[in-house]
Amino acid sequence: AARWERLQKEKRELLRTQHQEQIEELTANHEAALEDLKTITKILHSFLLDLRKAHEQQKASLEEDFEKLRLSLQDQVDTLTFQNRTLKDKAKRFEEALRKSTDEQIDVLAPYQHIEEDLKSLKEVLEMKNKQIHDQEKKICHLEKVAQKNLYLEERVQVLQQQNEDLMARIDRHLTVSRQLSEENANLQEYVEKETNEKKRLSRNNEELLWLLQTSPHLSPSSSPIHRAFFPARSSPARIPNANTFSR
Repeated sequence: AARWERLQKEKRELLRTQHQEQIEELTANHEAALEDLKTITKILHSFLLDLRKAHEQQKASLEEDFEKLRLSLQDQVDTLTFQNRTLKDKAKRFEEALRKSTDEQIDVLAPYQHIEEDLKSLKEVLEMKNKQIHDQEKKICHLEKVAQKNLYLEERVQVLQQQNEDLMARIDRHLTVSRQLSEENANLQEYVEKETNEKKRLSRNNEELLWLLQTSPHLSPSSSPIHRAFFPARSSPARIPNANTFSR
């Protein structure tokens, strides 16, 4: 009986040790996974901040360039409008002068003898301005494409932020599971300790009873109250042993 009890005790200790090692391994793996998730989250958060900062800087620079370009084009349009109005005024005065007398026409046309050259020069200026406007339109088209790209980047940033929030939620859930595992581990250890103490107490009681049975002459296997209780003689009824007998 003592050997069987010792084997049972060793078996329980082995199971408890194996269970404890499994719990520690599971806890270590879970903590390592949480650390990896936290590291990935930090890297992703830093990347999002850098991306947003670069996006804001590029957006501000594009807005500033676009405003400068708009003002420059507006100035050019105003200049060309003024020059066009001036030419119309000159042409109008020239037509009025043609309707006057010859002498008056000579006097009037004197200031406009180089008008053809002026018109040619103005045409060249207009062609140059038209080319500049065309180039500016290309720049505006490029800026619009960049703005569309920035809009895509901004949407991408929002997606990454949502993924970051989902990842943080997963980390919170893992932390909750980790705390639950820790509580269950503590409760299990407490239960194992209680079971171990109870088994030790029962084992001591069994050893004391066996010792009493082996050492007490009144409790020999043939004359003990237990033996008589379970194997009564035919000539006399069975006697129930008194509890005080086991407390000697």
